[in-house]
Amino acid sequence: MSFRELKIAGAWEYTPRQFGDDRGVFFEWFKSSAFQEVTGRPLDLQQANCSVSAAGVLRGIHFTDTPPGQAKYVTCTKGAFLDVIVDLRVGSPTFGQWDSVLIDDVDRRAVYLSEGLGHAILSLEDNSTVMYLCSIEYTPSLDRDLNPLDAELAIDWPTHARDGSALSYQLSDKDKSAPTLAHALKAGFLPRFDNRYTGSPVG
Repeated sequence: MSFRELKIAGAWEYTPRQFGDDRGVFFEWFKSSAFQEVTGRPLDLQQANCSVSAAGVLRGIHFTDTPPGQAKYVTCTKGAFLDVIVDLRVGSPTFGQWDSVLIDDVDRRAVYLSEGLGHAILSLEDNSTVMYLCSIEYTPSLDRDLNPLDAELAIDWPTHARDGSALSYQLSDKDKSAPTLAHALKAGFLPRFDNRYTGSPVG
């Protein structure tokens, strides 16, 4: 297994080692000891989610008021998604920047994002399935959204599905009406970089 830190501090890509034969494939999609060695913290699992999406479904940008914030460990069990992490932490050196990872049922990567980071996914194939491990339970009063098509963020969303067909983005009404980064900054509800989780000694 291998971890790669993304350009957004507090986010990592995990690529598992797969073992396959004529019966199928086995791999570890999460391992606590390896996770803690890289991130310097445990993942306190409080909720696990599963979401199935048609090609073109765009979910996010979602984040949670910080503190307490919600950390996520995300993988794709079927199909493919572009997974996008956005730095929404005011005062961060990479504030307003984003990074992305292709998560699919081929390389079977996972993505971890710390509290205070925004998250969005775009399905690249019908019936694509994503699984989330979450550090706190979903709490509507803490839930926040930004528009994933915000021109200021300029996220480079794919225009074609995995099979080469053109994508037509499908957003929920909530995500369509979500504020831009500029509006959220002015309203004062973005996370602060100095409230981020800094980890704890491991070992």
